[in-house]
Amino acid sequence: MTVAVAACQVSPVLGDPQANRCIVAAAVGDAANAGAKVVVLPELVSSGYVFSGRAEAARSAEPVDGPTIQLWCSLARTHHLVLVGGFCELGRDDALYNSAVIVDHTGLRAVYRKTHMWDRERLIFTPGDAPPPVVDTEIGRISTMICYDLEFPEWVRIPALAGAQLLAAPVNWPTYPRRDDQRPLEVVRAQADASVNRMAVVACDRTGVERKVGWVGGSVVIDADGWVLAGGNATAEAQTVTAEVDLDLALDKRVGGLSDIHSDRRPELYERVTR
Repeated sequence: MTVAVAACQVSPVLGDPQANRCIVAAAVGDAANAGAKVVVLPELVSSGYVFSGRAEAARSAEPVDGPTIQLWCSLARTHHLVLVGGFCELGRDDALYNSAVIVDHTGLRAVYRKTHMWDRERLIFTPGDAPPPVVDTEIGRISTMICYDLEFPEWVRIPALAGAQLLAAPVNWPTYPRRDDQRPLEVVRAQADASVNRMAVVACDRTGVERKVGWVGGSVVIDADGWVLAGGNATAEAQTVTAEVDLDLALDKRVGGLSDIHSDRRPELYERVTR
């Protein structure tokens, strides 16, 4: 099945969930009007990212049945699409999680809590301890993880082995000194994730300087061969990156002749990887 996938690279407002709900509603509406059936939003788009500390993050946190996810479910129902986005989750006992949800026209399908904490995130959020979910939707099997999670090949392999056809990743890729003549390394790593797993990947980055932190702005849609279909170039501009993705390619793990990226694995030799 070929499906239009969109990554809405927006600029959330730090500490203002209501404003961010309006930003998301407008972006999702525009993507849907352009034909998108899968829409991906940035990491922590409900709240912004560069918190001064845990107390500030807590003021923007919401439970999974709060107004932000209720809105996203409504948007998915209204536009009949799959929506994946990152939000600041208030869990039990006031725990905070950097989370993502998968919702579709039927409602909330899955919640994922970021497992690998980047830098100061570990001072604010509790890491998740559950594997990336794989959800059967009308248009195919979709999984999600968040930003830094993509840099752990063992973690990305889990949804691939579980049959995911599309990995939708909300990200916030901060800028750092880089070569202007090269594609951002964050995008290159996402291409590798797609290629070595024969699984389409869409990563939705953000824009808008936040407390002097800028962002790569490298939202990208990648096919199961690892090729960039749309986006993938650094920009400071808000934009929606859209491409038609053939999800059926992810059902075929053959990579040439008698080789198969899954059946050729020899996990009995990989024990050191998990130590």
